[in-house]
Amino acid sequence: MSLADVVTLKNGDKINGTIGQISDGKMEFKSPVLGDIKIDLANVESYTTDAPATIRFKAKAAATQPTITDKIASGDSTKVQTAGGQTIALDNVKVINPPKKDWTGAILATGSLQRGNTDTLDIGIRADASLRRDSEYQDDRFILGAAYDFGTTGTGDDSGTTTDNWMAMGKYDKFWTEKVYGYATMKVEHDRIAALNYRLSPGVGIGYQWLESPKSNFNTEVGISYVYEDHDPGDQTDFIALRLAYHYDRKLADNVKFFHNLEYLPAFEDPGDYLLTTDVGLRFDMTEHFFTEGRIEWKRDSTPAEDSLKNDLRYIIGVGWSF
Repeated sequence: MSLADVVTLKNGDKINGTIGQISDGKMEFKSPVLGDIKIDLANVESYTTDAPATIRFKAKAAATQPTITDKIASGDSTKVQTAGGQTIALDNVKVINPPKKDWTGAILATGSLQRGNTDTLDIGIRADASLRRDSEYQDDRFILGAAYDFGTTGTGDDSGTTTDNWMAMGKYDKFWTEKVYGYATMKVEHDRIAALNYRLSPGVGIGYQWLESPKSNFNTEVGISYVYEDHDPGDQTDFIALRLAYHYDRKLADNVKFFHNLEYLPAFEDPGDYLLTTDVGLRFDMTEHFFTEGRIEWKRDSTPAEDSLKNDLRYIIGVGWSF
């Protein structure tokens, strides 16, 4: 890997190393002295690359040439000039040196233990993974998720299970433009305490990616889902539902991320029959891979099984590993 890229800052300092990804007004830079750093382009006077850089254009500018690869002879916070003589406004550039596309995700473990007048045990584990491919040949996203929670409370013969549920889901997004995509999703749920043997909720629809950057992401979705429920005791029920959903996350600092999700499934025949799932939380990175997370999760089934409550509200704190 070349270490001959040069960045000149507005205060006159020059640093040598390797320029990495440039997007959202930030430059990733690897310095043999300073290590891996991030530089605000607003503080950069100019930069050059010794090796060819990959420049990927935004959708409108990519109509005829989605990507070019060439050395950068001169660049600043507004434009780049390639060694081949092209001058490109950064307003037309989606990313320079896009990262290698690998799966990313996290595993989170939660738990609490109490011994004394009442014995209480609560444990949980959840995992998620995603792959975002964004090139001139592929523009899509895969999302996988799973969770399991278990809890008991009481002493001796008076002890009983208070939580026993799991969930697994998969989703595929195919981007038709820079912002608009179609999706297909599938979720399977089980909750023994809520007398839910299982719930299936496949769906399809369209989404709009309002924001997509290392700092902030926001997308909204609308579609149709089929909901099938098997209760114990009780009969099987099913209905066709409108699906409304959104996801938002934002970095409040380099090591702090806020996130919020919502999915709402009202039945077409009776909008008063609906499912609602939402959460909100904060993730704090303690090291490059270890993090701690706190979230509030609310689930509402407007027509639950007999003798079951409509609402489930949980406060979750745990530690995890990201990859």
